[in-house]
Amino acid sequence: MRAVDPDKLKAYQGMVFGALGGAMTSAMISLGDRLGLFRALADGGPMTPAELARATGLHERWLREWLYQQGAAGVLESRGGDRFELSPEGAVVLAEENHPAFGGGFFAHLPQTLGVVERLPEAFRSGLGLPYDAFGPEGAAGIERSFAPWFRSLLVPVALPKLPGVVDALRRGASAADVGCGAGVAVLELARAFPKSTFHGYELSQHALERARENQRQAGLANARFHDVRQESLPKDASLELVTAFDCLHDMAHPERVLADVRKAIRPDGVFLICDIKARDSFEENVKRNPMAAMMYGASVLTCMSSALSEPDGLGLGTLGFPESLARKMCAEAGFSRFEPIDFGHPVNAFYVVRP
Repeated sequence: MRAVDPDKLKAYQGMVFGALGGAMTSAMISLGDRLGLFRALADGGPMTPAELARATGLHERWLREWLYQQGAAGVLESRGGDRFELSPEGAVVLAEENHPAFGGGFFAHLPQTLGVVERLPEAFRSGLGLPYDAFGPEGAAGIERSFAPWFRSLLVPVALPKLPGVVDALRRGASAADVGCGAGVAVLELARAFPKSTFHGYELSQHALERARENQRQAGLANARFHDVRQESLPKDASLELVTAFDCLHDMAHPERVLADVRKAIRPDGVFLICDIKARDSFEENVKRNPMAAMMYGASVLTCMSSALSEPDGLGLGTLGFPESLARKMCAEAGFSRFEPIDFGHPVNAFYVVRP
């Protein structure tokens, strides 16, 4: 064993236990989200533990310790050590569900995400991962809350107008599909905005499909349909004018098959919009250019790559495994002739407009 440098040892310990501290803070954010504490703080301004207890009906002693932890971590701002406040920036990230910067959904299903750690040793031995339904209905609800703010605030007014001809086609009446639709938020936003068109959502997760159908029932939209891909596939008659795939291709066991199916389903003049994680061609580039690389590789082991290996012959791309170069190559192999990156100013996701 090489000699241990005391200074490097201290720095390494700081890094490792800093990661543990981050895990504790994340758990407390998840708890605060579940209990509605961030919403209460956003509405009520600076509060003492007793005031927060009165506002929420929760036990003051437990709230005091939670406030101390969130204040120590910098999630909340302390006012004299006895009052705590959620900043305006903190409010949009942790309390404002429809703001595009809202991130509370990513913490909502943290217990379920970390819960699969007990099952991963067997995955490491067998090579077979876990599907998204392994996280239960809470996992589907958390993923829905994670991505819904962008769909609700930016998809129709900001993203679609950048796709030439798409808005006009949808206004006239067209058929469109979202593959990997999850709980159907994007499908329902599009169905609400374009009542003359019909929108189809295709999904594998049973928990997500249950949420999608319930969301549709509550929205009262008759021009949306949801399909279990194990029973119903995309049409093969080149009838779809728009197909979308939001943050899902890297999760799929066989994205190459899905791309081939999309090519058969889309019209010769149709548009295929791909949204996926901004990834680079090597580990070194990802670490250099992505400050969240460590988190994303961890998420890949827990969720994305695990899902992509949930079938014995899955490709297992993972969270950072679908860079533009591979997306371009796979689309060409599926029969698409045009591939154009498009900038929507998203900090995490890349977007590509693909055409037959």
